[in-house]
Amino acid sequence: MTRSFTVMPVTDPIDRVSADVAARVHPRQRMLKYLLPEVIFGIGSLSEVGNALERTGALRPLLVTDPGIEAAGWVDRTLAYIGHCGFEVAVWDGVSSNPKDIEIERGFERFRELGCDAVVAVGGGSPIDAAKAIAVLSTNGGSIIDYEGVGRIGSPVPPMVVLPTTAGTGADVSQFCVVTDTARRLKLTIGGRVLVPDVSITDPYLLTTMPLEIGAYTGIDTLVHAIEAYVSKGASFLSDSHALWAVRNIVKYLPITLDRPDDLAAREGTARASLQAGIAFSNALLGATHAISHQIGGWLDLHHGLVNAILLPHVIRFNGETHPRRYLDIAEVLGIETDLVNPRYTVEALADRVRQIAADAGIPSDLSSIGVVKEDIPMFAENALHDAYITANPRPLTVEDVYEICVAAL
Repeated sequence: MTRSFTVMPVTDPIDRVSADVAARVHPRQRMLKYLLPEVIFGIGSLSEVGNALERTGALRPLLVTDPGIEAAGWVDRTLAYIGHCGFEVAVWDGVSSNPKDIEIERGFERFRELGCDAVVAVGGGSPIDAAKAIAVLSTNGGSIIDYEGVGRIGSPVPPMVVLPTTAGTGADVSQFCVVTDTARRLKLTIGGRVLVPDVSITDPYLLTTMPLEIGAYTGIDTLVHAIEAYVSKGASFLSDSHALWAVRNIVKYLPITLDRPDDLAAREGTARASLQAGIAFSNALLGATHAISHQIGGWLDLHHGLVNAILLPHVIRFNGETHPRRYLDIAEVLGIETDLVNPRYTVEALADRVRQIAADAGIPSDLSSIGVVKEDIPMFAENALHDAYITANPRPLTVEDVYEICVAAL
């Protein structure tokens, strides 16, 4: 006997109410996927690098770094710990302060020539991003610029173990890498779950050799990551707590590290902030500050955190005109009195506070001081709208909006 069934819609009043409340109160909430590497954190954790490689199944890793990290002695220490576990390691240190597509090609050639099957990155965001890009080419082929955007990497990549030496980039836990396209002179964002490292090892002791200028740039970059992740359209309860704690910690500990670079407790605080901000933005994405910064930084070959620091107050003001609510939470974390009746007053106070934090770190407050000229702004504005991060900005932007933000920052 054949039976037929009619599937009826859910009519439970509790379910209907719950769905209605979710739609009205939590418009950001949706099905969530939260990506994280294995995280090892703490002073002395550098010694875990060999064991971490063993767990990935690697046999012949390529260690990606830069000359400054080598001079500081961290490469030799890393090699010693890896050697204790019996690995034969190749080293490539051809990364500049902003990893470029032509550098990635050279690194990939070394990876292929030596028969490597994994990458270890020791350094700031540049070596880590370069290692990710090399891993992409090793299994996907082509040129790294072919993978601009999100979700364009088709094949899995080799194991990745990363050890950050700065507190700010978040590359050690994120599903993104940024590479400079030398033909177009802009920084392109590449995103995909395969770019999340297998193991992220944060040893705050590695931060003690960081130059003060880099410490300032990367520290403010942490603040930008945290703020943009918190107000992003992709924000969720999973990313929010990490973002707010990152704001609190970086503002508390960054000034101490700039005044007393050997203060390990403060270094640990900034390392925690960087880690949490990285976790937040990897899952919530970023916004207009980064989208615009990639264009300016790529064109003038500037440090990413420097440009971000100058742009952030102006992006806060722009977004706060129509989307002030989540900025009020950030203001509260920073001890700014919130005005619920006139929230834009609070947003303005937050923008001023962020600008002062950067100034106290020795960062200039205007784009003209770092070489930006008004004639180039239309190009930056046009290109910014094609950046992967622009889609998560809480307020939609036009070319004219980006132009006005940049002019205000001049």
